Amino acid sequence: MTLYARSRQVPASLAAALIATVATWSLTWGTGSGDPRTQILLLTSVVAAAAVGLSGQDRALDRTAAIRWAPRRAAHVLLVGVLAGALLLALLTAADEPVRAGALVRNSAGSAGLAAIGAALWGGRYAWTLPFGWCAVALFVPPTGGVASQVATWLLQPSGTTAAGWTAFTLAAGGGLLYALAGPRR
Repeated sequence: MTLYARSRQVPASLAAALIATVATWSLTWGTGSGDPRTQILLLTSVVAAAAVGLSGQDRALDRTAAIRWAPRRAAHVLLVGVLAGALLLALLTAADEPVRAGALVRNSAGSAGLAAIGAALWGGRYAWTLPFGWCAVALFVPPTGGVASQVATWLLQPSGTTAAGWTAFTLAAGGGLLYALAGPRR
């Protein structure tokens, strides 16, 4: 596990995620608004920082290993989502802001799935682009109440929104499966 963590830049990704958390939190600290836009910005910055570690140093070495990589890759994507959710939960609790648990779990899982899709399509170096891009779309698409708007802004939707839940589930399951089976692009 130590070799896997070092080959996937887990220590550097963890440090970058913590720095991103502190930087984003310091910019929004004290607002006390409970604004979900601030929360998804923080979540996206942590996922983007951790997504860099979704690729290894040498793809040929990964393919010739005697161990099965699919379970390790799936666990890595799950760990990215758990890390992002845990950091956001810790900051919300420390700032005494309201915690929307359903939305927190949904957004963490969906964002980690987006990062996994990005890693499978473009490699770990550019895995951050999909979570960042979808966050930007969610922040700037005007909410109209239609299903297409709910899918585009699933990060900002309340916990009980069906379209947002299915979008996040599809991204998390599809991204995790794609990354686990195909691995990162080199």
